[in-house]
Amino acid sequence: MATETQSSLPSARSRRSAGPLLLAVSGASCLWMGSATAGLSFGFRSSEKEDPVARAKRILLEADAVFFDVDSTVVTTEGIDLIGKCFGIMKEISELTHKAMNGNVKFQDAMAQRLELIAEHGMTRDTLEKCVQSEGKPKWSPGVQEVVKMFHKQGTDVYLVSGGFQNMIKPVALELHIPQNKIYANEILFDEDGNYKGFDRNAPTSASGGKPKVVKLIKKKHGYKKTIMFGDGATDMDARDNGPADVFIGYGGVQVREKIKNGADWFITSFQEILDVLPKGTDL
Repeated sequence: MATETQSSLPSARSRRSAGPLLLAVSGASCLWMGSATAGLSFGFRSSEKEDPVARAKRILLEADAVFFDVDSTVVTTEGIDLIGKCFGIMKEISELTHKAMNGNVKFQDAMAQRLELIAEHGMTRDTLEKCVQSEGKPKWSPGVQEVVKMFHKQGTDVYLVSGGFQNMIKPVALELHIPQNKIYANEILFDEDGNYKGFDRNAPTSASGGKPKVVKLIKKKHGYKKTIMFGDGATDMDARDNGPADVFIGYGGVQVREKIKNGADWFITSFQEILDVLPKGTDL
């Protein structure tokens, strides 16, 4: 009986010999399983993070509302530079505009400097109206009119949100069939005699951080779920960084600003890139 029991059980030596092998196999299995699990986990995490450009293109088709900067985006010009041109100081005004667009100076300070300079060179209510008549015809960025038309067809609301002036932007909105109540821009003020007396500082677009405020206000008012901001400057990108815009599409078709190129979810130099994503008229 004892002999049978001894023969049926492994010897102590056999058990000791098998121990390291068993541990080695178990360790290798754990190592493999751990690596596989890590690989699966890693793969899962990477699939969660959507490419910013792909996400921007997807939201183009889902957006409830889109917001366009106007100067150097919808049109190739800067409205205040054109006003400066009317009064013979376009170069000086353009330099101040460039600083404002790159975020090197507070927006409201740059606006005040430019308007005061223009007023010193003869801007009144009457001379400004003449200026708008001569310089106010929109010079479109190629393809933008078709883009706005496509947004309208797919049921996306289109807004113009600009640090520019109502005087120069209303003709743009009119040709794009954008209602006046979807324009958010600044207003130049004059006294009873028609002399310059400042600008409306209560308008959200008159100060730094104004575009995020506008987008937040509109999004809350209408209950929009997906929104996109288009623009060429730091104040436009701010609508995403410090506001509720889901996507910022930077536009460099007029001027490439490195800060915008590097910070945008998607940076384009032609509105044809947008048209290539939006459904064609026959597909709507």
